[in-house]
Amino acid sequence: MLTKRIIPCLDIKNGRTVKGVNFVDLKDAGDPVELAKIYSEDGADELVFLDIAATEENRKTLADLVLDIAREIDIPFTVGGGISRVQDVETLLKNGADKVSVNSSAVKRPELINELASTFGSQCIVVAIDARQMNGDWKVHLVGGKVPTEIDLFDWAREVEERGGGEILFTSMNHDGTKNGFANVTLAKLSDMVNIPIIASGGAGTISHFKDAFEIGKADAALAASVFHYKEIPIQELKENLREAGIPVRL
Repeated sequence: MLTKRIIPCLDIKNGRTVKGVNFVDLKDAGDPVELAKIYSEDGADELVFLDIAATEENRKTLADLVLDIAREIDIPFTVGGGISRVQDVETLLKNGADKVSVNSSAVKRPELINELASTFGSQCIVVAIDARQMNGDWKVHLVGGKVPTEIDLFDWAREVEERGGGEILFTSMNHDGTKNGFANVTLAKLSDMVNIPIIASGGAGTISHFKDAFEIGKADAALAASVFHYKEIPIQELKENLREAGIPVRL
């Protein structure tokens, strides 16, 4: 059985790690290089770096900061924000990223997923989907959650897989930063629908929330930010609890 992954996320704005609630009210959470080093040493399985302002500010990802972080860690490293071309990915991989995450640019031009998967391999391509439940329906949002669309979460997830996306990073905007648990019913539906790994994001607040994401939500990995940034849940303690609950994790 494949082990479940625990993934801290660094949301980056103006070169600093930030965290908000429901994608707003961002607060400083520390130096990204220092946090990355701590997570690598503390047993995180992977690290995700999202330059959350890159698309809104119409610029590329902070490649120099990516390089600084990559030098300090020895775990798989996914980088996203402002990626819209094959050349963008080449730059980030050269600077130490192992995988890249695309979001708004892929929705606007879905062929980008095909291009990236054929050039770098599906295993390198994570497609992030930010969605909000509105009147019972899950709708995809763009530009850091600021721009709603009429695109259905599940339709887009199917297309992502068909076009060669290697993983889906699903963030529930309704749950983000609330620390009330992940969107497990929706996660389970996604997991049953596609054959690529689903990373759960949005809502982690307790160790039991991670357990539920794996057992109820059927997620392959769980991503969180503030509970790790503010040392509310030590990664090793989380993994030991999951192992005791019968969930396969790498200690």
